[in-house]
Amino acid sequence: MNILVLGGPNLNLLGSREPEVYGKESLQDIENFVNDELKALKFTAVWKQSNSEADLINWIQEASRDGRDAIIINPAAFTHTSVAIYDALKAFNGKKIEVHLSNTNAREDFRKTKITTGASDGVIEGFGKYSYLLAFKQLFEKY
Repeated sequence: MNILVLGGPNLNLLGSREPEVYGKESLQDIENFVNDELKALKFTAVWKQSNSEADLINWIQEASRDGRDAIIINPAAFTHTSVAIYDALKAFNGKKIEVHLSNTNAREDFRKTKITTGASDGVIEGFGKYSYLLAFKQLFEKY
């Protein structure tokens, strides 16, 4: 399985930005954790992060051309605002799982509106770094 893992704005600040909400691990730490936990499985995962909506859209559009089977995406704040990311995800024919480190439903009211989730096959949130691990496991078990 060939998987693209995308991270949206401010995920480059993981570990230092609101650790009580997002945890103390960096995005690289999360990538290393997932790779270590799943090392026995055969898969390719490319992890990318950008604060730019355009980068995320371009990477989603390139995913089909690059032979990706699935996308795991944490659009971060773009979850609540980006019709463009929603549209790009809808155009991707592979599996799509959206993840969030925190439980967005238990946070500020504006975080309860999730535009991008409607383009995903599933959403996993509120489990910190395990949200990513659960997304990978779901792809391997269900698809």
